[in-house]
Amino acid sequence: MLGFRIYLLQRISAMIMAPLVLLHLGVMIVVIQGGLDSAEILSRTRGSLFWGGTYGLFVLAVSVHAAIGIRVVMFEWMSFQGIKLNLVSWLVFAVLLMMGARAVYAVVA
Repeated sequence: MLGFRIYLLQRISAMIMAPLVLLHLGVMIVVIQGGLDSAEILSRTRGSLFWGGTYGLFVLAVSVHAAIGIRVVMFEWMSFQGIKLNLVSWLVFAVLLMMGARAVYAVVA
């Protein structure tokens, strides 16, 4: 049952990430072609709940997706099991989430 839940979480996180990646790439292409530099882009994202929420959701989805992917690799290739597998998976998730949250904070705060 846990394996099925992990499978679903990875698929759901991928479904969340896909449109957010397209949104991010589209926005970057438009603003760069519009002549905006990074300082101008950041000045426009300050205090924006929309961009904070969008990138916050993206960071959460990436953290879940990557932690599960690394968990599978550790299980299949390194024979990690049980509590060791769970601890490393949660650690990867937590580190990615914290780093991503710091980046989102830097963009919108």
